Amino acid sequence: MSLRQYEYALAVAEAGSVTAAAELLHVAQPSMSQQIRGLERELGVQLFDRTPTGLVPTAVGHAFLREAEIAVSASRRARATARAGADELVGELVVAAQLGFGTRQLPRALGALRRRFPRLEVTVFEEPSSAELDRLCRRGVLDLALMAECERTPADAHHLGDEEFVVVLGAGHRLLAADRVGLRELAREPWVRFDRDSALDRVLLKVLGDNELTPTTAARVSQTATAARWAAQGLGVTLVPSSAVPAGYEHLVRPVSPMVSQPVIAVVRSSVGRAAAALLEQLRQESWSRSFAPVS
Repeated sequence: MSLRQYEYALAVAEAGSVTAAAELLHVAQPSMSQQIRGLERELGVQLFDRTPTGLVPTAVGHAFLREAEIAVSASRRARATARAGADELVGELVVAAQLGFGTRQLPRALGALRRRFPRLEVTVFEEPSSAELDRLCRRGVLDLALMAECERTPADAHHLGDEEFVVVLGAGHRLLAADRVGLRELAREPWVRFDRDSALDRVLLKVLGDNELTPTTAARVSQTATAARWAAQGLGVTLVPSSAVPAGYEHLVRPVSPMVSQPVIAVVRSSVGRAAAALLEQLRQESWSRSFAPVS
């Protein structure tokens, strides 16, 4: 048996006759008839019933054709992959990141990926809710998701590193004199918080609760960059992942004590494609720690 015979049988099932299938594949009709008869002899079964309206797959023929279609599709994918080569990866890659995570690393990794595979189309979006992100992963909508927590199996979830959270203070704030800020020192500070269904706001509430603090809310925002900018203007302090601090605001950032961090998890689609695998490898090469030295 050969893949060519499989293709001929599938064409006959689609066209309903050997003559029409031969025209579809641009081959001689006698050659196709011979290949179909040879396939049936080798299998020892009848694949098609000859009816007045054309050829119709038998029950065993239907079962065979399902498997033949899988084999032919796999062969075509293998040929396309081989012909494309390592530098010709094409198609679409859909990526989502939990708000505030990988803000520095993900764009850099995607940029490197696009330079390697310029014909690859990439769609990226941020999602504030970790529950929604996990739901999208389970539906198979995403090729790769970057998040702080998930309930996926180890085969799907890959620990890239840990994201440290830092506090952003206003210009001239008294605590900027310290190398590290104790969380209890922020007891009377107003807070720039995130939307109520945001995973970042849940982190803040847990951290403050663990330290017996109740936040006074000065404002709520949707983006980490906005939170940092508003905190810098003295509206309140905020707590963000270190990679999410916008350029130019590093001098207003301090690590906190006790240290706050969360694991960064990459979740890939169960049938991971070459593009997602390449992005995962690129993300593994990124640094997931960032230190902020006090500016004197």
